[in-house]
Amino acid sequence: MTGSDWLAAIGLLLVVEGVLPFAAPAVWRDGFRRMQALRDGQLRFIGAASMLGGVFLLMLLN
Repeated sequence: MTGSDWLAAIGLLLVVEGVLPFAAPAVWRDGFRRMQALRDGQLRFIGAASMLGGVFLLMLLN
């Protein structure tokens, strides 16, 4: 992976992360409030599942 590949990946991440706050800010805000109410263990599980899903997708691309 070259430096431009990394920059493209980060750019795509920022675009995807920005879609919901742009398109539906009230829904995003409500979801953020719900996430704040979760316990640390629940957030860690969600983070781990997200990372594993990302690794799986990257493995499929290679």
